[in-house]
Amino acid sequence: MPALARPRDNRMIGGVCAGLARRFGMQPGTMRVIFVLSCLLPGPQFLIYLALWILLPNDDQRTAW
Repeated sequence: MPALARPRDNRMIGGVCAGLARRFGMQPGTMRVIFVLSCLLPGPQFLIYLALWILLPNDDQRTAW
């Protein structure tokens, strides 16, 4: 399973959905649709997205943890 990081390719805004899709073996478009649909439900989806955008490293900046 690939490490959780924001890829340089296939980004739309911050690369969070593309990184999550790659991590879980999904298509980035599918993950984006899931995110948009989840925004229709109450909850902190945008805050989580922003936190992941800040906390996840870029694909080329991964460290070997």
